[in-house]
Amino acid sequence: MKASGRNTEVKRLKTRVRLILAASVIAPYFFFGCSGRRSEPLRGALDVSDPKVGHGQMVFMDKCDKCHPGGDAGLGPSLNNKPLPGFMVGFQARHGLGAMPAFAEDELPKGDLDDVVAYLKALRKNG
Repeated sequence: MKASGRNTEVKRLKTRVRLILAASVIAPYFFFGCSGRRSEPLRGALDVSDPKVGHGQMVFMDKCDKCHPGGDAGLGPSLNNKPLPGFMVGFQARHGLGAMPAFAEDELPKGDLDDVVAYLKALRKNG
């Protein structure tokens, strides 16, 4: 019984360390990154002909646009100018950080999250 309790504590500690490390990697991008762009894209309208990008845009508008309007800064920081890799965006969405809420798998399925990441990458390329 004591061994399983120790294993549980070790797992909790590892999870906390991972979250702290992830937060320490993500935080500088939000605090020291470029300022939010509040204008039309520099290269014209975003091409959403790719089904993943189009679906990602719809999911983004439903789940993310309230705090990150059009990818720009709003209640949350700008996303269209942060060079975060896709897995870090996914981690941020799943676990939250600061005022950002965490989105559980049943609230934002993996396929939808992958499409949002594709949309954000397209936004960055377009800007």
